[in-house]
Amino acid sequence: MRILFLCTGNSCRSIIAEATFNHLAPADMRAQSAGSHPTGEVHPRSIALLQAKGIATTGYFSKSWDEIGETPDIVITVCSNAAGETCPAYLGNVLRAHWGVDDPAKATGTEAEIAASFEQAYRILRTRIEAFLKLESTIYQDRVALQTVLQQIGQLS
Repeated sequence: MRILFLCTGNSCRSIIAEATFNHLAPADMRAQSAGSHPTGEVHPRSIALLQAKGIATTGYFSKSWDEIGETPDIVITVCSNAAGETCPAYLGNVLRAHWGVDDPAKATGTEAEIAASFEQAYRILRTRIEAFLKLESTIYQDRVALQTVLQQIGQLS
């Protein structure tokens, strides 16, 4: 099972999701991340947050969806519609779900408030990833049921 976490810049949320998923998932499930308009760098706060959580950060980089070698089985967009962001539409015949999360890279305020924004994004994504990883393997055979469950998971906070 190959998962692609997709956003626009591929510098924060999708990288956090990719690294967290790969940290928690069994060996037969792998995640990648990409952006429709990648920034070209991973946000330093994303790296610091992942390292603080004990999640490996080696090898993660901001990349375009054009650089993804294999077609994923599932594409999960993590842009926040509530923040007025337009989520990219991945071109391909894959199962899609939307797990919108506010962009911590756009957080303003004190250091503590900005750090809290990154922590919140991580916490939401981890909760959703853990729910995904608890699914019974039989659901992967039913695209309609899996689509429904993935959308429900995207509502968890």
